[in-house]
This record gives sequence, C-alpha cells and structure tokens, in this order.
Amino acid sequence: MSDENKWKQPASPPPPLFLGEKERDLVKQVNDELVERVIGQEVIYYPISLEETRFHPLYGEALIKSFLPPIWVYALVEWGGYATRISGLGVDKRLSITVKFHRRRLTEDQDLYIREGDFVRYGDDLFEIATIDYPKQIFGQGWAGWERIFEAEASCIKAREGLFDAT
Repeated sequence: MSDENKWKQPASPPPPLFLGEKERDLVKQVNDELVERVIGQEVIYYPISLEETRFHPLYGEALIKSFLPPIWVYALVEWGGYATRISGLGVDKRLSITVKFHRRRLTEDQDLYIREGDFVRYGDDLFEIATIDYPKQIFGQGWAGWERIFEAEASCIKAREGLFDAT
C-alpha cells in the first residue's frame, strides 16, 4: 500500500461549516428580498420613547406613554383570528396576530429594537405587542450569541379603543 493513499490529520481544523459572516449576510439578503419584494406584508411600528415616558420606579409601568415617530417595517404576519373568553363580566372577543420580524434587518438597517408594550398597525387595526420570542437560530445551531438569532416573533393583541391614538 502506498503512502499517497493514506489519510493524514490536517494541521488545523477546518472553519465551521455555514456559520461565517458571509453565510449570515447571504441569509440576511435572501430574507430581505423575500419579505420585502415577494411576500410584501408590512406593519407600521410605533416605538415607545424611553426618554420621554415616565415609568413607575417599582413596577416599571407607565400610565401615559410617549411614542417616537412611526416606522414602516416589512414583516411576516400570521392572522390569529378572534379568541372568545367568557368571564363573570361577560363575553370578551380579542383579535390577535403574530408578527415575525427579521431581527438583523431591524437592528442593523432600521436601528429599531422591538419591545413589549409597543404598538403596530396592521391594515386598519392597532395591536399592542404582548410577548416577544426569538424562536429561530440560523442553521439550527445551539446558542452562540445574538448574531445567530435571525427572527423575532411578536405576539400581539388588538388594542382597545382609546388606549392609543395613532394620529
């Protein structure tokens, strides 16, 4: 058997597969094009002004919120429909949506960070962000920092009349 057919250990390990900056940039570019040019769903985002809003020092809540100017954002929107709840006070119907944002598009290109309590307009309805989740990591890898998180998912409920004035 000749030595040229014998396998040899490489001097250094190869770079991680599919996890470099070029691959992350490719995923960002493809997602941007799909969401903006093909799917084309959009929401108007109303972020809370953290500097002008007075929060309660203990509970962290604010009775009167100040908002920054609205921002037009492309996202994937899932219609949740109406959920009916019956309580001692009567019947309550709540409309919900789930908005899936491309995290890098928001933070790097639009300098926007989503938070619970912010509002979004989808169609003619205003929704308040109730919860935020980061369910998907790039290429299904385990936790290795925020650079691999590419989706932010906001569960939103329809805002009650008079709660927020978008005019």
